[in-house]
Amino acid sequence: MAKEKIEKHIEIRNKRASFEYFFLETYTAGVMLQGTEIKSIRQGKVNLTDAYCLFLDGELYIRQMSISKYSEGTYYNHDPLRDRKLLLTKRECKKLLEKLKDVGLTIVPVKLFISDRGFAKIDIALAKGKKLYDKRDSIKEKDVKRSMERE
Repeated sequence: MAKEKIEKHIEIRNKRASFEYFFLETYTAGVMLQGTEIKSIRQGKVNLTDAYCLFLDGELYIRQMSISKYSEGTYYNHDPLRDRKLLLTKRECKKLLEKLKDVGLTIVPVKLFISDRGFAKIDIALAKGKKLYDKRDSIKEKDVKRSMERE
């Protein structure tokens, strides 16, 4: 059996988030993980596409972040879609709670990575949804940028 490569430098991006939202502020938060989750993250088996963040009892959690089950795990394997607590300072949590009271703002995960010390970190952004014409403008900007790079 060939084992899958486990890397130390992992960077998983949520590409859909930049298309759907304007990012107002970004924060880096730690993630509370269970047993085999970090091994699956190091294999790159994470999906951030449908993930979102919410406050429960004054603490920030991430929902719908799918971390696939670890292939070498036993019955101690984790639940792929469980809620995971995000670790921020009290000051940052209060600041986010105040800003979430504005209509139309949400918190979305942007990037999951492994820090230099080996901990899983996630970049989250306070975001505002784009309208259809804003999405068209961002597509035009990407096309212009691509054509300029080709020339």
